[in-house]
Amino acid sequence: MAEDGAPMTRPSVPAADRLVGVKLPVLSHGFVTLIDYMGNDAAIVQAARVSYGAGTKSVRDDRGLIRYLLRHRHTTPFEMVEFKFLVRLPIYVARQMVRHRTASLNEASLRYSIEPDEYDMPLGESVRKQSTRNRQGSEGTVSPEVAGKFRSAMDRVSQEAYAAYTEALDGGVARETARIILPVAYYTQWYWKIDLWNLLHFLSLRLDAHAQEEIRLYAVEMSKAVRAVCPIAYEAFEDFVLGGLLFSSKERRALRRLLEGATPEAACKDAGLPLVREDGKPMTTGEGVEFLEKLERLRSS
Repeated sequence: MAEDGAPMTRPSVPAADRLVGVKLPVLSHGFVTLIDYMGNDAAIVQAARVSYGAGTKSVRDDRGLIRYLLRHRHTTPFEMVEFKFLVRLPIYVARQMVRHRTASLNEASLRYSIEPDEYDMPLGESVRKQSTRNRQGSEGTVSPEVAGKFRSAMDRVSQEAYAAYTEALDGGVARETARIILPVAYYTQWYWKIDLWNLLHFLSLRLDAHAQEEIRLYAVEMSKAVRAVCPIAYEAFEDFVLGGLLFSSKERRALRRLLEGATPEAACKDAGLPLVREDGKPMTTGEGVEFLEKLERLRSS
């Protein structure tokens, strides 16, 4: 019962209800499905005000409160909203997603079941070159010839591995042992439950242009559920996180020098943001380079 004696009901968001149970396809054989959700924008406001009543505040006031909470990183009210997804994804993508330890997950086990013959196969334009600036990232694409050779090799290796997997099972090898021969391009799936605040943190990292393309595609589909369940909170997230910029104390000093009329190079030097290596060559990474990239984002926004 609510504080005023009225029966309490589960919040329902029609736009989110239409997403429940819908498979949103990702990659060759993957998908994201919203299984359930708890709470909505009103739950965030309710937790912030510590009141179970309907309240007397207007929608405009609620929107302002949610934006204030997110802007000032008051996280607990956002943790009152939860999402449960069923996700089917390649093992190599799953290994990135499982790093987000703020979610509860239960993964399908190949100790009990047999893996279907489904593996991820990147399109030719998705076979990317190693980045020269980011050791764990990529940039651009390889030539069609190299991409074709890679895809052919991947197809051959995957088929050979699956043939060896099924042969091992037929020969009596335990499923828990036979599974280790499968490449990480094969798929797994899990239930993934997470509260809104930690889901927004996940999205802030995985929607970023520097994230690997494949996990970014999963993040895009998950973001649709967040936008449906909590449109006001997601709007604030887009404004203050995805569209926002953070500046360090050194970067603030550089900004002050820019406002005083200094060139970007001089401002970086005065603020201790190096742009040149000790051997005199221009730096391609580092705080100074990243600061100039932020300035470019400001110019283009």
